[in-house]
Amino acid sequence: MLSLLLSVPVMAQYGRYHRPYYRPHYGYARVAPPSNYHASPIDIYFGLRLGAAFSTVNSDDRYLDGGSLRTGLNVGAVVGVQVAPRTPIYFETGLSYVEKGGTGHNNGDKFTYSLNYLEVPFVLKYQLCIDEMFSVQPYLGAYVAAGIDGKIKDFGNRQAYSSFDDDGFNRFDAGIKLGCGLQFSYLYAEMGYDFGLSNISHDYFDTSRTGSLFATVGVNF
Repeated sequence: MLSLLLSVPVMAQYGRYHRPYYRPHYGYARVAPPSNYHASPIDIYFGLRLGAAFSTVNSDDRYLDGGSLRTGLNVGAVVGVQVAPRTPIYFETGLSYVEKGGTGHNNGDKFTYSLNYLEVPFVLKYQLCIDEMFSVQPYLGAYVAAGIDGKIKDFGNRQAYSSFDDDGFNRFDAGIKLGCGLQFSYLYAEMGYDFGLSNISHDYFDTSRTGSLFATVGVNF
């Protein structure tokens, strides 16, 4: 992943001068387009992301309430499509691996649990170009996620078991995603928050919802 982050800007910079003189996502290039070039009216970009997620799980069940932050990995790839020609609004989706979870105490004993998801975002992103190279990109949308792995660790009883068994959490999660990105040339950084709306608890009388602050860096090309 680190090799890709380092190599893509070099390859993209090499190909930049062969692109048209104007692309809505990247702004103005430094040379005019070839005379035989027919520009597409819709701009598309691809991106790689690498960063961290700082998560909690708020639950009515005191055995599952993990209100203290747990830090995990956030890595993925995205694709963005301009919704209409000459419009600074993009629809972005992709696939990410996100490590969520929580930390708490029950009767004085510490417990932690990890909730590792494959997550698909669906957001609308507005691109505000400050100059030719720099843009601010706030966005709002939703996400859906499927739990693929995780462990609940009970330090009091020195036991560990799956986070997604009958005494733990549901695998499906969904909620609202909002944040803001900054792009300079092909380099990209963002910060945002996932508000979990789905009840991931198996208990019909208690609710458990995730929350995750994330920060990532990457490239768009």
